[in-house]
Amino acid sequence: MTIVLIVLVVLIVVIGLWFILTFNGLVRLRNEVAQGLSSIDVQLKRRADLIPNLVETVKGYATHETAAFESVSNARAKALGATTLDEKAAADGEMQKAVGKLFAIAEAYPELRAVEAFTQLQTELSDTEDKIAAARRYYNTTVRSYNTKQQTIPTSLIAGMLGHQLAEFYRLDDDADREPVKVDLSA
Repeated sequence: MTIVLIVLVVLIVVIGLWFILTFNGLVRLRNEVAQGLSSIDVQLKRRADLIPNLVETVKGYATHETAAFESVSNARAKALGATTLDEKAAADGEMQKAVGKLFAIAEAYPELRAVEAFTQLQTELSDTEDKIAAARRYYNTTVRSYNTKQQTIPTSLIAGMLGHQLAEFYRLDDDADREPVKVDLSA
């Protein structure tokens, strides 16, 4: 009787420890997913903050390109107002297209490319685009880890009971959005 009781207590302790470790692992991964999304938001905000300076610089040389300037302003407003993951991804893609158009306009004005403020903004924007891409990769990697942990046995037996749901990957809907913004730094 004593051995059965000891085995039962050990079994309960092992199951309890597994439950605690599994719960803590899921919470850690869920927090990493939230951190990854926050990193994307920070970089998208940084890019949105660079856009008005870039637009003003280009406006001084290409005053007749009002449609492009409006497109950039509208894309920026959508990017800053996006709240869901799908809205952020759509706004991100629209912002990339608008900035690409802005740089295409700048290509037509060699004197603009020679302006130090413009080249500095191009460099900062290029750096920000790299950081956005890195933040997306980090986010999607943590989502993959979190979702995989939830979907594998034995964690899958309790993940739903603990209130964990699969996280969404950061996806760009349009194939053209998958391409990086083309920033030509040659003057």
